[in-house]
Amino acid sequence: MSSLRSEVIEWLGATELEEDSEALVNECVSICQMYNLTAEALKYKWEALSYGTTNSILRFTHESAADVKVQIQREIQAKNASSASKSAAATSFARGKLANSAKFAGINANGLTGTLKAAAQPPKALFGGMARVPVKLEQDFDDPIASSSRVTFTGPKEGRQNRAYRYMYETLGERSETLDTQLDGFGELILKHYRDVGQLGHPGVFSEGTSVVVGRIVLDAEASGPGVKLNDQSLILEASRAHGDGLRVPLQLAPDLKIRGGYKGLGGVGLFPGAVVALKGRNGGGGYFIASEILAMPPMPASPAPPSNVAASFDVCIACGPFTPDADLDYKPWRTLISNLKASKPAVVLLLGPFVDATHSHIHDGKVDETPSDIFKRQFIGPLRNFLSQSPTSTVLLVPSVKDIISDHAVFPQCELDDEFSGDPRIRLLPNPARFALNGISFAVCSVDVLYHLRKEEYSRRGEEVDSIVCEPEAASDPMSNLGRYILQQRSFYPIFPVSLDVAHEVNLDVSHSAELRVSESPDEPVPDVMVLPSRLKHFSKVVDNSVIVNPSFLTKGTYATLSYSGQGTGFPKDRISADIARLS
Repeated sequence: MSSLRSEVIEWLGATELEEDSEALVNECVSICQMYNLTAEALKYKWEALSYGTTNSILRFTHESAADVKVQIQREIQAKNASSASKSAAATSFARGKLANSAKFAGINANGLTGTLKAAAQPPKALFGGMARVPVKLEQDFDDPIASSSRVTFTGPKEGRQNRAYRYMYETLGERSETLDTQLDGFGELILKHYRDVGQLGHPGVFSEGTSVVVGRIVLDAEASGPGVKLNDQSLILEASRAHGDGLRVPLQLAPDLKIRGGYKGLGGVGLFPGAVVALKGRNGGGGYFIASEILAMPPMPASPAPPSNVAASFDVCIACGPFTPDADLDYKPWRTLISNLKASKPAVVLLLGPFVDATHSHIHDGKVDETPSDIFKRQFIGPLRNFLSQSPTSTVLLVPSVKDIISDHAVFPQCELDDEFSGDPRIRLLPNPARFALNGISFAVCSVDVLYHLRKEEYSRRGEEVDSIVCEPEAASDPMSNLGRYILQQRSFYPIFPVSLDVAHEVNLDVSHSAELRVSESPDEPVPDVMVLPSRLKHFSKVVDNSVIVNPSFLTKGTYATLSYSGQGTGFPKDRISADIARLS
């Protein structure tokens, strides 16, 4: 008999012959082992808890064991929270610690955990988030620094500490409030755009006449079975608490469905779990809402035509990781690209992670002899500084991925990399997703493969077009354009909810901070002039609803994108932007 078990039996006065006593002893031993306590420490904790609540020391029972376990967990959480407020360095996430730790070399990184970084931020409203102001960085460097860049960069206003929120601490109430706020925001948008609507209805209330309702599309997993995609029989509409008591109502689309207010020529709509929709129809008392009409989400307004200014012209090179194949860590595709950059000397280099992929076989199995941060500095910061020494007026923008082991923020939305990974004021670190502007041309960038995820979940439904928006040239209706259109219509970098289980590890979505996923800061803000959405789907560059959407694919596939903006001219930004997919030579 172990000494710990003997001490517990002595404290409880139990005998192993009693079945109930043996179960209680086993429970106490388990608690001691789980929280690294002695039997005496467990006894003192129970006596303190019992006396504090009843002014007497009660007999220890199975219910007492559950109460003590809850109290211990509260003490641990309070201790962690106190440590986090005292020192950000003391609360860095384990992946960030490993990135700088020599102990990482040659070990397996699987299953490592640690404390979390920075204080939790409260949920934000639908169109809150990252206001933009010009950013100026100053630092001392040995290498020569250009007096000015060829472009004026305008980036996020908030500092890194505001985006490095403490995750895995969100409550169900916070998630619910965030999702409700999103629905109510779209409800206001629909009422403002479709002025004949009057007011929104309740999808769960019987009515003889039609009404317009706003809700979120949900997959009825029980009715459709596991692994089944969205279809006519698995549609459910989830309403907000303000306009539908938070109810989920089965949804049916009428055979003669009409699509109102969309772009002419599209011929239908795309639905997916998490899509916010406006529907016209009624609940006839059969336990479901039947929609006769879908009201298309109002399109984002186009950016105004910038003034003609030849000095505002610039070019951008865009590449997305992985930057090395899974077979090695030689970064051969990246070395080829950096050679091309030194020859072409673009004004801006935009790089999206993962830079040091946590899922790479060598990292995963510990087959490395240097820390991840050393790998990043050697493979990226060194070559980039060398490039900047040859092209001193260029700017480099780095956007991380949730797969980056050098990032201490493993959820989405994701804060930028730590300042130690810059090393030059011309190397700017951006969050994921990021919104910024170059010479007044707005960019929206995200390293999560949202296009592929949308393609997996998409359900298209045809319908008769009514009161359509006519545009010249006609709106693009190919599958890739439609995927980009969903993001613009939903005004979110990741409009899917909940995330499909088979791709959840690629996103690690934090719902309560989804305000940082807004494509626009307000409903009336113009559409981004350029959207960069790297995906495993085939690379492309298309104009979709006044925005140039670019999928450069992954550098390991041998492709990247080049983009140029002509400041001289009178057209809209989309007419003065040229984007092409290039191949590594």
